[in-house]
Amino acid sequence: MTGNHRNSTITRRRALAVTGGTVAAGGLAVAGYQSAFADTGTATGTTGTSAATATSTGECMTLMSSVTEGPYYLDGALVRKDITEGKSGVPLTLRLTVVDATDGCTPVKGAAVEIWHCDAWGYYSGYTTANPGGSAPAESEEGDSANDNTYLRGYQIANANGVVKFETIFPGWYTPRTCHIHVKVHTGGEKEDGTYEGGTVNYTGQLFFADDIAEEIFTLDPYSRHTGSYTTLDNDMVYDGGGASSGLLTLKAVHKKDPSKGYKGSLTLGIDPDAESTGAGSGGGGTPPSGAPTGEPPSDAPSESASSSASASS
Repeated sequence: MTGNHRNSTITRRRALAVTGGTVAAGGLAVAGYQSAFADTGTATGTTGTSAATATSTGECMTLMSSVTEGPYYLDGALVRKDITEGKSGVPLTLRLTVVDATDGCTPVKGAAVEIWHCDAWGYYSGYTTANPGGSAPAESEEGDSANDNTYLRGYQIANANGVVKFETIFPGWYTPRTCHIHVKVHTGGEKEDGTYEGGTVNYTGQLFFADDIAEEIFTLDPYSRHTGSYTTLDNDMVYDGGGASSGLLTLKAVHKKDPSKGYKGSLTLGIDPDAESTGAGSGGGGTPPSGAPTGEPPSDAPSESASSSASASS
């Protein structure tokens, strides 16, 4: 990829935010590749290969702490598989498996997995006036049909195998962060009025993408219309270099020679169902880019009325 997306000036900061500090006090996470997709494809993102192999052979890897939820979280996301709402970008099918790290990594049926991420130009729903850094068109210029308060946010409820699956797009980037997806795992709540209510947040984390894949995608339209200094994994303030156990997704290209056709990403998340680990206010990675709102979410943030008007599916 051309150099205008690389950031060699940002000093590497290890800012993993410990919500508990120990296994007993915080949520646990395990990450890896467990034959998440039945079909075959081109395996890419080899950074996480060794960690993935360990998990596939039965070893339950754990991550000792959650990380920050960041500045763009909103309550009231919809329970649905497809969260794109017409947003343009390279298709991404995300399959996550939730297991109980305190009980032999057995599946956690009924866990609610919540994800949210920016669009191809670095904008988050609910915060569309926040400047993503570099040079990007205004979010309103995309011309899609997305709801400005709900796009690229959603829940799925884990099946008997602990699996959830989302249809979304490959995220863009914003200064000073690398490409990532935010994730929370909830248990004990219920689906109500199109969203998920109650329960406990057992894990708050972030999912990451291999630099070579991200940088290739960022040369494609519409990503290429956002120019500037892209932060690589080595320079990110949250990713700590641990591969799959630090949230690095295993990715498979849908088409070997055409990245625009999309990717399938997979990861296993291990939780302690008795622990609470929200990640709220827990430090690194939580500084919004210039122009981002602060304080309470917008008054027209997702609500029950928004839920009923949007297309939601479980």
